[in-house]
Amino acid sequence: MARLGTTLAAVLLATSLGLPAVVVAQAAPAATVESDQPTNELVPPTSASDFTSAQLDSVLAGSWRSPANKARDVYRHPKATLQFFDIRPDQTVIEITPGGGWYSEILAPLLHDNGHYIAAVQAPAGGGEARRDDDALHQKFAADPARYGHAKFVEFDPKAPVFGAPASADLVLTFRNVHNWVMADTAPAMFKAFFAVLRPGGVLGVVDHRADDSASLASVKSSGYLPTRYVVKLATEVGFTLDESSEINANPKDTKDYPKGVWTLPPTLTLGEQDKAKYQAIGESDRMTLRFVKPSSPAPAASTP
Repeated sequence: MARLGTTLAAVLLATSLGLPAVVVAQAAPAATVESDQPTNELVPPTSASDFTSAQLDSVLAGSWRSPANKARDVYRHPKATLQFFDIRPDQTVIEITPGGGWYSEILAPLLHDNGHYIAAVQAPAGGGEARRDDDALHQKFAADPARYGHAKFVEFDPKAPVFGAPASADLVLTFRNVHNWVMADTAPAMFKAFFAVLRPGGVLGVVDHRADDSASLASVKSSGYLPTRYVVKLATEVGFTLDESSEINANPKDTKDYPKGVWTLPPTLTLGEQDKAKYQAIGESDRMTLRFVKPSSPAPAASTP
């Protein structure tokens, strides 16, 4: 993935400090004869990765994040996860099915000044959990325009999804959703739409509950867990390349054999008070973390003389 240019990195830093970009340009020292920096280029005060890291730290500490959501950081590792997905504050990022907005509290403020955050929500078809989550997210954004005023929504039909103009996004993210699409038999259509909306070289980041390697899809489909190889298959069949996998969100305590599937564990705790301490001690599920890339368009073949 292309990195920020030096000029853009400096401008982003100036923005974060409340300074106009021209101040940074004027503050840059004049080049001397011995300098190895071209006189028409800006020396950035920090690298793009350092800038992104600092921005993530600031957002994660934000007062707008609920205490209950912050308490989940120990299980979800948002900073390491987003850095693994190569996020930058100047990107166009689409989050698929953000639910109540756990990651929205991080992503929308991070992208507020220099990027674009788009929440892709299922088009309403009556009531239900999806409708309630959608309403809650709209209310969250409307109540805090300083953080979410630039966030956008796109509605999609899961059977024929469209998330935006072709090749319009830098990064598509989805957290703990693929198992729902697999159970609804809409997963192939969703992955095809992810591929369409990403620009060449764009990244698809996937986190989901991970079944044992030996498990068949049929045996775990209703449990909320998925074999990693099946998720990879969904992505590669539509054209993605698996760039890398990570153990950031692994949990070796998760035995994956619960009476109510993955929803037995926190934060859902479907069994209520029954064995609650036991499941809280396990923590959230063991999760795969996968980074896929949409290949760049091949170079045109040279013409024959």
